[in-house]
Amino acid sequence: MGKLDVQNVSKSFGNQQVLQQLSFSVQDGEFVSILGPSGSGKSTLFNIIGGITAPDTGAIYLNGQDISGLRGNISYMPQNASLFPWRTVLQNVLLGEEIVLGKTDEEEAREMIAKAGLQGYEQAYPHELSGGMKQRVSFLRSMKSPQSMICLDEPFSALDEFTRAEMQKWLLSIWEKHRRSVLFVTHNIEEALFLSDRILVLSNKPARIQRELVIPFERPREEELVLSKSFLDYKKQLYYELRE
Repeated sequence: MGKLDVQNVSKSFGNQQVLQQLSFSVQDGEFVSILGPSGSGKSTLFNIIGGITAPDTGAIYLNGQDISGLRGNISYMPQNASLFPWRTVLQNVLLGEEIVLGKTDEEEAREMIAKAGLQGYEQAYPHELSGGMKQRVSFLRSMKSPQSMICLDEPFSALDEFTRAEMQKWLLSIWEKHRRSVLFVTHNIEEALFLSDRILVLSNKPARIQRELVIPFERPREEELVLSKSFLDYKKQLYYELRE
């Protein structure tokens, strides 16, 4: 179970208020994206949810427990893959499980690596992998970690358009099997629409929830969806929302 509640969270740095009375929730097994302009406080919010930074006011609850300022309660995937260069692909995938539980399920990890198209790379090191392959390993590490909540911080922003589209489809195929709760930060409208159950649009600083949009597209989602009229209509709505 992974239910996240962000309640009335505010954060300032010096005289600049970054987050203002921010409240939202992510239900168990839900995929929610946060969409906002650059510099709108998305990364600050993730730091607060992950316990790296404490909010000035408000609180973060996971499954009803206050986790404000506490680390280790969520699984986090940053913009860059952040793999340990001295650990193999298999060892990197097992890392979260190793740290939190003190034991690992290597057989399951090998199955996930194979399904990610990385069979034969189990003993490879990060410098031997392409950017897309590194992101797959990083996501598998998030999925393999025992925390019920996964936060993904623009994980595909450094990839080219076609690799990014492939990674989005792959991410959904893995997520739909495991159905972990996901909070996904992006500034890419199309990516948010293709992946999400709901989209939360952040305003400029100080950030607050400007709009919440429930995405009606059925799952599993196919690539052709992005060219459909309804998809493009939603994309246009969000484009103008962000411009405002």
